[in-house]
Amino acid sequence: MDKIKLKGDRMIDVQALMRVRQVVESNLGEKVRLKVNRGRRKCLVQEGIINDVYPSIFTIRINIDGRAMQTLAYTYSDILTSDVEVVVCKNNERI
Repeated sequence: MDKIKLKGDRMIDVQALMRVRQVVESNLGEKVRLKVNRGRRKCLVQEGIINDVYPSIFTIRINIDGRAMQTLAYTYSDILTSDVEVVVCKNNERI
């Protein structure tokens, strides 16, 4: 079984990483709710749309104060390590 080494001693299964990428890709263009762990008990909760999917990252476009748009980028390993929680709004399913 192939594994990828992350920060510290954490290892991630390549197959799990590919499954997460496929799920994110299948929800391209969908509205999602993000919960981002910023460390030291700080969490950021935002809603946005999955904008693009790339081999190593995916981007989410969020609306700031009703006027400006911002694009955020996350890795698939962020989801696997629970640094980012992504929930699809239409069916309330966690990726």
